[in-house]
Amino acid sequence: MNNPLALIEKRLRERLDAIEDPLTGKGLFTTGRISGLEVQAQGPAGAKVSFTVEAPADAVARYVPVRDRAEAEVRALPGVGKVIAVLTAHESKPVSAGAKQGGIAAVTHVIAVASAKGGVGKSTVAVNLACAFAALGLKTGLLDLDVYGPSAPTLLGLVGQKPRPGPGKTLIPLEAHGLITMSIGYLVDAGSPMIWRGAMATSAVRQMLDEVLWGELDVLLLDLPPGTGDVQLTLVQRVPLAGAIIVSTPQEMALADVRRGLAMFEKTHAPILGIIENMAYFEASDGSRSYIFGQGGARRTAEQAGVPFLGEIPIEIALREACDSGAPLAASDHPMAQRFRDIAQGARANIARLNKPAPRVSII
Repeated sequence: MNNPLALIEKRLRERLDAIEDPLTGKGLFTTGRISGLEVQAQGPAGAKVSFTVEAPADAVARYVPVRDRAEAEVRALPGVGKVIAVLTAHESKPVSAGAKQGGIAAVTHVIAVASAKGGVGKSTVAVNLACAFAALGLKTGLLDLDVYGPSAPTLLGLVGQKPRPGPGKTLIPLEAHGLITMSIGYLVDAGSPMIWRGAMATSAVRQMLDEVLWGELDVLLLDLPPGTGDVQLTLVQRVPLAGAIIVSTPQEMALADVRRGLAMFEKTHAPILGIIENMAYFEASDGSRSYIFGQGGARRTAEQAGVPFLGEIPIEIALREACDSGAPLAASDHPMAQRFRDIAQGARANIARLNKPAPRVSII
């Protein structure tokens, strides 16, 4: 990691996550107590760092020393100058009726995972990213909206399984690897050709959003089909997105489509949480790297567009094997799992940074 600010931010995340949340005993980043982390250059004095510690309204007093310690830990980090640490107290969110009825009313954050171009490994990234969010302690759902070529049944090891009917016309989603999940692939024969006209495709999207018992989720990831057609437009017009994550390979042919995807989300005012570069390189046993599809294209595109770059996913044989076997690598203890968790942490921080805070907040 050559960017000095990015290196400081990585160390900050590690330092803050070493501080225990007094209610869960887990790290502050793991439990989502830290939001809005920003690192800005400030000349010879060192970087300016700002972040928020979010406390439950009924336990604010327990988080005052946590905020103080977090501020001290950050200030002691080499390369850091000014530190602004804010403690906020949020009222608990009431249980929504959507927890008992179909739909996404009780989902806190809905995130679209898009590619705008096929063949870049978007579904593989979406499934592993969902498992990474779950590994961070978040109640996570995955909705496979690729009605033309659903991948979730294979990637999650659920081929041949069917969702059970719920009250009324609702469906009970399947569970696997710590995820709540739904896909058109659970409803149709795997051998049936996927021939959908535009109206049929958008109707299927509405049903999987509105007639599935998603319940209360912290995060729901939507694995979009490639492109910028009917399904994508239907989605972004009717779902309040916390943001979108775009997956690409480094090659220019894919990056041209990424730019079109960025433009689509910009027009619909959905924040871009970041770009992920998949198949970034292949690392041989001797540590040498081959940049098969080019080098750093997605990172450059993110910089040019002024959107966050979330990280690189290399070509990894174990990742391919895990996909084929229906056992996501991010749900294991494989070293690659941490890479997906780091990306999930980055996306989560960008949700807090790019979305306006909820009302009724008191500053301590």
